[in-house]
Amino acid sequence: MPPPTYSRPSFHSLTFTHSLTHFHSALPAQFYVSPRRNLFMLYTVRELTQYVKERLQDDPSLNNISVRGEISNFVHHTSGHMYFTMKDAHSQLNCVMFRGSNKKLRFKPKNGMKVVCAGNITVYEARGVYQLLVWDIQPDGIGALYLAFEQLKEQLSKKGFFDDTHKKPLPAFPETIGIITSRTGAVLHDMINVIRRRFPDVRIILAPTRVQGAGAAAEIAHAIKQMNQISTSRSRTDTHGIDVMIVARGGGSIEELWAFNELTVAEAVFESDIPIISAVGHETDVTICDFVADLRAPTPSAAAELVVPDKGQLTQQVTGLHLRLIHAIQRTVNTERDRLAYIERGVVHPIDRINQHRQYIDELFRQLHRSVLHRLELRRNDLSMLGATLHALSPLNHLQRGYSIVLRMPDLSIVNTVKSISAGRDLQIRVTDGEIKCKVHEIKEIGEHD
Repeated sequence: MPPPTYSRPSFHSLTFTHSLTHFHSALPAQFYVSPRRNLFMLYTVRELTQYVKERLQDDPSLNNISVRGEISNFVHHTSGHMYFTMKDAHSQLNCVMFRGSNKKLRFKPKNGMKVVCAGNITVYEARGVYQLLVWDIQPDGIGALYLAFEQLKEQLSKKGFFDDTHKKPLPAFPETIGIITSRTGAVLHDMINVIRRRFPDVRIILAPTRVQGAGAAAEIAHAIKQMNQISTSRSRTDTHGIDVMIVARGGGSIEELWAFNELTVAEAVFESDIPIISAVGHETDVTICDFVADLRAPTPSAAAELVVPDKGQLTQQVTGLHLRLIHAIQRTVNTERDRLAYIERGVVHPIDRINQHRQYIDELFRQLHRSVLHRLELRRNDLSMLGATLHALSPLNHLQRGYSIVLRMPDLSIVNTVKSISAGRDLQIRVTDGEIKCKVHEIKEIGEHD
C-alpha cells in the first residue's frame, strides 16, 4: 500500500496543512481516508464548533473589545436577558447581554440607537454563530433611520395624518377584502386561511407587492391607489366595490420594514377612500403606516381576525336570537289569550249595551236642548239691549224734540255751517213728519249786525 498523501480537502472536510501533532492537540485523534486515499481529520459539528469557539475566545484581540454600531431587532426577553443586533452600513453582529449585566444600565436600549458595546467575542454553540457577549453599553447618538422615523412622524402628526377625525370605520360584514402584501411567504397564506375559516363567503382581491428593499414603498403606494380605482370602477358598474384593505408583512428589522415608513405610503394610506388595516411586523414593531391607517393590528393574522366576523359564532348568535324570539312570541300569545279570556268573561249582552247607549243619547239630547234654549234667551236679551241703545241714539228722536236736519241739494250733504251754502241754493229740511224744500234768500252769520 502506498503511503497516504495530503491534498486540499473538499467543502465538507479539512486537510492537514499543519503538522499532525498540531491538530491532534486541538481535536480528537480521528481520521478519515477518502476513496482517493487522502487522509482527512474527522470531527463532529459540536467538536468543530467548540474548536472555533476556543480559538475565538483565546484570541486576545477579541477580548475586552468595544464595538460601535446601531441597535436593531432589540428584544428584552422575559428572562431579563437582552438580545439584539449591532449593524453598520456593511455588516451586522449578533449580541447578547445577560440579566446580571444589563441591570447596571441607566437607560433602556432601543432600536435605532447608536451605541458603543463593550464585551467579548464568543460562539453560540446551538446555532454555530459567533456573537458579542456584551457587559456594558454606552449611547453613541441616535440611528439615522430611527431619527428619520421620528422626524416623519412629527411632520405627519402636525398635518393631522394621525387624527381620529380622519379614521374611517370598518364595515361589520365586508363582502370584498383587498390584501396588499408579498405573494410569497407565510403572511398571505396565514391571512387567507384565517379569513376563510372565519367567513368563507368573503371575496379576496390580492395586490402583490414587494414589502422591503428599493422600490417597495412605491409599489405599496401604487397598489393602494389601484385598489381605490378598482373599487370606484366596480361601484360605477353596479358591482360591489372593495369594503376594506389590509396592508401587511411579517416582522423584521427597521431596515426591512422601512418601506412602510416612507412618506409616499403614508400619503396613499391617508388619501384612501377604503378603510385600511395596517398589519406590519410583530406587535412590538411600529411603523408610520400603523399611525396613519384606520386601524392597526398587532400581526397579519390578527388583522384577518379583525376584518371579518366569525361566521360560526354569528350562526350561534342568530340561532339563539331565533329561539329567544320564538319564546317571546309564545309568551305574548299566552298573555293575550289569557287577557282575551278575562275580557270574554266580563262581556255584557249587546242589547244591554245598546240600551245604555240609547239612554245616554237621550240624556245628551236633553242637555243640548236646554243649552240651546238658554243661549237663545241670552241672545234675545242682548238684542233687546242693543235695540234700546240704538233707539236712544237715533236722530229721529231729536227731530221729535223740535230739531230738523238741513240738507244741501242736490248731493244731500248736511249743512252745519252757513259757509257751506250760498244765496239762491236749494235746500231740503227734514222734520219729524216730512221734508221741506226751500231756497236760500239771505245768509247771516251769528254776530253780524244790520
